[in-house]
Amino acid sequence: MEAPEPEQEKKPEPVNKPQAPTATTAPGGTKVTGAAAAGAKTAPAEGKVVEEIVARVNNEIITSSELDKARASAEEDARQDCSGKCTPEQLQVAIEDRQKSALRDLIDQSLLEQRGKDLGISVETDVVKQLDQIRISNNLKDLDELEKAVSAQGLNWEDFKNNIRNKILTQKVISQEVGSHITIGHDEALKFYNEHKNEMVRPEEVALRAIEVSTEGKPEAEIPELKKKAESYLKRINDGEDFSVIAKRFSDGKTAQQGGYMGVYKRGELAKELEDKVFAMKKNELTGLIETKQNFLILQVLEHYTEGVQPYDKVENDIMELLYNQRMEPALREYLKTLREQSYVVIKPGYQEMAGGGNSEIEEVSATPETTKEKKHHKKYLLFGKSSGSK
Repeated sequence: MEAPEPEQEKKPEPVNKPQAPTATTAPGGTKVTGAAAAGAKTAPAEGKVVEEIVARVNNEIITSSELDKARASAEEDARQDCSGKCTPEQLQVAIEDRQKSALRDLIDQSLLEQRGKDLGISVETDVVKQLDQIRISNNLKDLDELEKAVSAQGLNWEDFKNNIRNKILTQKVISQEVGSHITIGHDEALKFYNEHKNEMVRPEEVALRAIEVSTEGKPEAEIPELKKKAESYLKRINDGEDFSVIAKRFSDGKTAQQGGYMGVYKRGELAKELEDKVFAMKKNELTGLIETKQNFLILQVLEHYTEGVQPYDKVENDIMELLYNQRMEPALREYLKTLREQSYVVIKPGYQEMAGGGNSEIEEVSATPETTKEKKHHKKYLLFGKSSGSK
């Protein structure tokens, strides 16, 4: 399970511009952040400096430790993506490229989280569902066991939940504020297909999703009951219930969170027994109950691609997704640029390049930055607080 980033802390009232912005521990162990921390003296009697502030996003801060964690996470992601595919030189380039954008990504994340709160988007139900899916994929009995497992890895449970909460929140903001304005029409997708038909050649493949009922490590006496459970899921699907809904709620497999979606497979990539079954099946057909050494398995063929140039109806969804993603990236970057322009974002000297822009110095910001920062023309929406007037 991935270690989450701690939620950024709020900032109190402004003080004079500091010489060296910091987060400070006050007497008694209370952590003071933001303007109060930035203006705090470092005399032993008042507390000690624990880390510096590298950026400020409205009334929130990004600290050096958060940046260090983001850079470490960027390196880990690069190593995973390059595993078995990159030379050492290519890996190093990938790590450096991702680390360069670490601060920019933290700033973007903060802007999106704040925008989500401003829009009043609630994600608590989604957080509970996500936690339950993590629990299921790790074969844990309940959320208490999940909390213990998270803590056993040295992670803070509240930070773990906050990380999930913030990721879901930013995804919803992006979907609502950016994705909802991107539409791909049938004519556009068909035009792309006709212009790139020679790229639509593929070998025979099947797209699969699965529901698994684990028997691994279970007493022999429990196996018949587990089989009945798997058979009940199969009956519910045959009776018309949605496969993905059943998979998300009941599957013990690691793909449960994706509605059981396993991916696309060529011949030779599956166990021979499974290959013989699924490559003889048509789209949407079910295998019936398959018993293995580890589980009871139900497979569904989402798509069966024949060898050669694919007909339009087989690749329409793929084309739609491709065109959507091509538009999403520049649209999201433009949206984030707008958020920055309408927000108070300041960067510590020496960090501007990796932050993707910002003021040359850390400055103090009041509790309502919209009223202290000079506005550029009329804003489409007010992000933080209430305006005291327009300029």
